[in-house]
Amino acid sequence: MILLLSRGGFEAENLDDFKGLNQRSPWHAFLMLLLMFSMAGVPPTVGFYAKLAVLQAIISAGLVWLAVVAVLFSLIGAYYYLRLVKLMYFDAPADTAPIAPRGDVRLVMSANCLAVLLFGILPEPLMALCLYSIQVSL
Repeated sequence: MILLLSRGGFEAENLDDFKGLNQRSPWHAFLMLLLMFSMAGVPPTVGFYAKLAVLQAIISAGLVWLAVVAVLFSLIGAYYYLRLVKLMYFDAPADTAPIAPRGDVRLVMSANCLAVLLFGILPEPLMALCLYSIQVSL
Protein backbone atom coordinates (compact mmCIF):
# COMPACT_ATOMS: atom_id res chain seq x y z
CA MET A 1 0.00 0.00 0.00
CA ILE A 2 2.89 2.34 0.75
CA LEU A 3 4.35 1.70 -2.70
CA LEU A 4 0.95 2.22 -4.26
CA LEU A 5 0.54 5.61 -2.62
CA SER A 6 4.09 6.68 -3.48
CA ARG A 7 4.65 8.34 -6.82
CA GLY A 8 7.03 10.75 -8.50
CA GLY A 9 8.07 13.42 -5.99
CA PHE A 10 5.87 12.06 -3.20
CA GLU A 11 6.72 9.33 -0.72
CA ALA A 12 4.00 7.89 1.53
CA GLU A 13 6.07 7.59 4.68
CA ASN A 14 4.10 9.61 7.23
CA LEU A 15 0.75 8.90 8.84
CA ASP A 16 -0.62 12.11 7.32
CA ASP A 17 -0.10 10.60 3.87
CA PHE A 18 -2.92 8.13 4.62
CA LYS A 19 -5.45 10.79 5.62
CA GLY A 20 -8.69 10.54 3.69
CA LEU A 21 -7.69 7.44 1.76
CA ASN A 22 -11.34 6.35 1.79
CA GLN A 23 -12.35 9.47 -0.16
CA ARG A 24 -9.58 8.91 -2.70
CA SER A 25 -9.93 5.15 -3.13
CA PRO A 26 -12.55 3.27 -1.08
CA TRP A 27 -11.38 -0.16 -2.26
CA HIS A 28 -7.76 0.44 -1.24
CA ALA A 29 -8.90 1.90 2.08
CA PHE A 30 -10.92 -1.28 2.68
CA LEU A 31 -7.92 -3.46 1.83
CA MET A 32 -5.74 -1.47 4.21
CA LEU A 33 -8.48 -1.74 6.86
CA LEU A 34 -8.42 -5.53 6.53
CA LEU A 35 -4.65 -5.61 6.92
CA MET A 36 -4.68 -3.29 9.93
CA PHE A 37 -7.46 -5.31 11.58
CA SER A 38 -5.48 -8.49 10.96
CA MET A 39 -2.35 -7.07 12.52
CA ALA A 40 -4.40 -5.82 15.48
CA GLY A 41 -5.89 -9.30 15.89
CA VAL A 42 -9.51 -8.40 15.18
CA PRO A 43 -11.76 -11.32 14.17
CA PRO A 44 -12.47 -12.68 11.56
CA THR A 45 -9.02 -12.06 10.10
CA VAL A 46 -6.09 -14.45 10.08
CA GLY A 47 -4.22 -12.21 12.52
CA PHE A 48 -6.80 -12.96 15.19
CA TYR A 49 -6.42 -16.69 14.70
CA ALA A 50 -2.62 -16.43 14.71
CA LYS A 51 -2.59 -14.47 17.96
CA LEU A 52 -5.10 -16.86 19.49
CA ALA A 53 -2.98 -19.88 18.52
CA VAL A 54 0.15 -18.33 20.00
CA LEU A 55 -1.62 -17.37 23.22
CA GLN A 56 -3.08 -20.88 23.54
CA ALA A 57 0.38 -22.38 23.12
CA ILE A 58 1.85 -20.03 25.73
CA ILE A 59 -0.88 -20.80 28.23
CA SER A 60 -0.65 -24.55 27.64
CA ALA A 61 3.09 -24.27 28.35
CA GLY A 62 2.21 -22.78 31.74
CA LEU A 63 3.52 -19.29 31.01
CA VAL A 64 0.43 -17.30 31.91
CA TRP A 65 2.51 -14.23 32.83
CA LEU A 66 3.92 -14.20 29.29
CA ALA A 67 0.41 -14.43 27.83
CA VAL A 68 -0.62 -11.39 29.90
CA VAL A 69 2.41 -9.45 28.65
CA ALA A 70 1.64 -10.50 25.06
CA VAL A 71 -1.96 -9.29 25.38
CA LEU A 72 -0.81 -5.96 26.82
CA PHE A 73 1.64 -5.42 23.97
CA SER A 74 -1.04 -6.50 21.51
CA LEU A 75 -3.35 -3.81 22.89
CA ILE A 76 -0.63 -1.20 22.51
CA GLY A 77 -0.07 -2.29 18.91
CA ALA A 78 -3.83 -2.24 18.23
CA TYR A 79 -3.93 1.42 19.22
CA TYR A 80 -1.45 2.30 16.49
CA TYR A 81 -3.08 0.09 13.84
CA LEU A 82 -6.55 1.45 14.55
CA ARG A 83 -5.19 5.00 14.58
CA LEU A 84 -4.26 4.53 10.94
CA VAL A 85 -7.79 3.30 10.18
CA LYS A 86 -9.17 6.45 11.84
CA LEU A 87 -6.94 8.62 9.63
CA MET A 88 -8.03 6.81 6.48
CA TYR A 89 -11.76 7.01 7.16
CA PHE A 90 -12.41 10.08 9.30
CA ASP A 91 -9.79 12.71 8.43
CA ALA A 92 -9.80 14.99 5.42
CA PRO A 93 -7.35 13.98 2.69
CA ALA A 94 -4.04 15.82 2.61
CA ASP A 95 -3.67 15.01 -1.10
CA THR A 96 -6.57 14.71 -3.53
CA ALA A 97 -4.68 13.01 -6.34
CA PRO A 98 -6.58 9.91 -7.47
CA ILE A 99 -5.02 6.50 -6.98
CA ALA A 100 -4.91 4.56 -10.24
CA PRO A 101 -2.81 1.41 -9.91
CA ARG A 102 -2.25 -1.02 -12.75
CA GLY A 103 -4.69 -3.91 -12.95
CA ASP A 104 -2.15 -6.52 -11.86
CA VAL A 105 -1.26 -4.53 -8.72
CA ARG A 106 -4.93 -4.19 -7.84
CA LEU A 107 -5.47 -7.92 -8.40
CA VAL A 108 -2.50 -9.03 -6.25
CA MET A 109 -3.38 -6.65 -3.41
CA SER A 110 -7.01 -7.69 -3.50
CA ALA A 111 -6.15 -11.40 -3.51
CA ASN A 112 -3.75 -10.93 -0.60
CA CYS A 113 -6.25 -9.07 1.54
CA LEU A 114 -9.09 -11.42 0.73
CA ALA A 115 -6.84 -14.34 1.71
CA VAL A 116 -6.27 -12.61 5.06
CA LEU A 117 -10.04 -12.61 5.52
CA LEU A 118 -10.62 -16.12 4.15
CA PHE A 119 -7.92 -17.74 6.30
CA GLY A 120 -9.37 -15.95 9.30
CA ILE A 121 -12.79 -17.46 8.65
CA LEU A 122 -11.46 -20.88 7.62
CA PRO A 123 -8.03 -21.33 9.27
CA GLU A 124 -7.94 -25.15 9.10
CA PRO A 125 -6.33 -25.45 5.62
CA LEU A 126 -3.57 -23.03 6.56
CA MET A 127 -2.94 -24.73 9.90
CA ALA A 128 -2.85 -28.15 8.18
CA LEU A 129 -0.27 -26.82 5.72
CA CYS A 130 1.83 -25.43 8.59
CA LEU A 131 1.63 -28.75 10.46
CA TYR A 132 2.62 -30.65 7.32
CA SER A 133 5.65 -28.42 6.70
CA ILE A 134 6.77 -28.85 10.31
CA GLN A 135 6.50 -32.62 10.03
CA VAL A 136 8.39 -32.71 6.73
CA SER A 137 11.22 -30.55 8.08
CA LEU A 138 11.76 -32.82 11.11
